[in-house]
Amino acid sequence: MASLPLQLVVLGAVLGVALAAAALILISFVAFVTATEMPPLHRHEEEKFFLNARGQKETLPTIRDSPTKQLSIVVPSYNEEKRLPIMMDEALGYLEERQKQDPTFTYEVIVVDDGSKDQTSKVAFKYCQKYGSDKIRVITLVKNRGKGGAIKMGIFSSRGEKILMADADGATKFPDVEKLEKGLKDLQPWPDQMAIACGSRAHLQTESIAQRSYFRTLLMYGFHFLVWFLCVKGIRDTQCGFKLLTREAALRTFSSLHIERWAFDVELLYIAQFFKIPIAEIAVNWTEIEGSKLIPFWSWLQMGKDLLFIRLRYLTGAWRLERTRKMN
Repeated sequence: MASLPLQLVVLGAVLGVALAAAALILISFVAFVTATEMPPLHRHEEEKFFLNARGQKETLPTIRDSPTKQLSIVVPSYNEEKRLPIMMDEALGYLEERQKQDPTFTYEVIVVDDGSKDQTSKVAFKYCQKYGSDKIRVITLVKNRGKGGAIKMGIFSSRGEKILMADADGATKFPDVEKLEKGLKDLQPWPDQMAIACGSRAHLQTESIAQRSYFRTLLMYGFHFLVWFLCVKGIRDTQCGFKLLTREAALRTFSSLHIERWAFDVELLYIAQFFKIPIAEIAVNWTEIEGSKLIPFWSWLQMGKDLLFIRLRYLTGAWRLERTRKMN
């Protein structure tokens, strides 16, 4: 007969498993009942227009229109009046020089002011006045939607055959877009003209760890494990803000996107892998820029919760993806 201590150990293990199962069931129930429908692309009246260089209103196009540019760059911006000019100067210097070298190259930069409380829109509009509204457009959102929501608004107003997501802080060197373009090209043939190239900082991980506290390093490893375990396999850096999508891939993925804040990148790639959209991960140059909107502990905690809820909501059917989803 088993000794009393051994019986207590077994009983404790059984209770532990039962409590863990109950907790998972409870969390799954909470994830299911709190799941909202996919946020519609609701535009306030002011968000249906942009101002041309003369200050006149013009109606924004939609991603369902035929493309008229080779490259669209979408820059989500929240209180970025100080950092945005540095990024814009570098980006436009590169883009203008590329256009001089190749007159057939066409581009647009769409700055999406995500309900900023500073002068972000005014700063961005100066570039529209300098370069013209065919190249620079500013969308000013009435209220803050979150980075994913702001990018979605910009992408759905774009005219490019390819669409680049680029952060307003200028942390990634803009000429690296050519690396992403090569990454996309190497994925051909693209199924249904869909492919994604993700900028990656994974090759800089050893250096970044040396500059971080043990606590932040632990948070980083924990987040990466959750991403791998719950949502996205095979992508080492899901959070780099430098991503290039074909127009068709952008329409397919962002049409299905629920998350509008920091963890939207993970859901975006989860959706892409569900639809079997080929993804290339490309090493890019990256420098940490002061002024990050992320609050280390609470932002990572929020993203961890979002990762768990992304997985549970798709598993429980609260959110659904249809492989035969029509694109028109």
